[in-house]
Amino acid sequence: MTDRIEKTIVLNAPLERVWNAIADHEQFGAWFRVKLDGPFVAGRASTGHITYPGYEHIQWRAQVVAVEPMRRLAFRWHPYAIDPAVDYSGETPTLVEFLLTPEGQGVRLDVIESGFDAVPAHRRDEAFRMNEGGWAQQVENIKAHVEA
Repeated sequence: MTDRIEKTIVLNAPLERVWNAIADHEQFGAWFRVKLDGPFVAGRASTGHITYPGYEHIQWRAQVVAVEPMRRLAFRWHPYAIDPAVDYSGETPTLVEFLLTPEGQGVRLDVIESGFDAVPAHRRDEAFRMNEGGWAQQVENIKAHVEA
């Protein structure tokens, strides 16, 4: 499948802890390695900058689609938009969803990024490949964060 990335992980942490790690902009920033300017609010833009070494020049820009407590956080963004000289605003963004489902004593977290087929052909493969690897790392990052 080339239109979507799906990562699933079971986290050994209470639902509220996992939800806060995703929905609280400061906790999200701690494991995702981004400094956000403010909270996630449905229908509003989320801005900030990446703090991961070597990527500090990248601005974080996302449009928050949904904040459904204890269940779903979703936003749209431009995948792998790392060149500060390029204006990505004319591109169709992908949709990123964090879906939480209680499972036993923990929580199943599904991270889905969809819409890669709409990314311009000249950068689609690289955006998909980089975000595929990025999400693999980020689910491990949130695991370490909530299980600490």
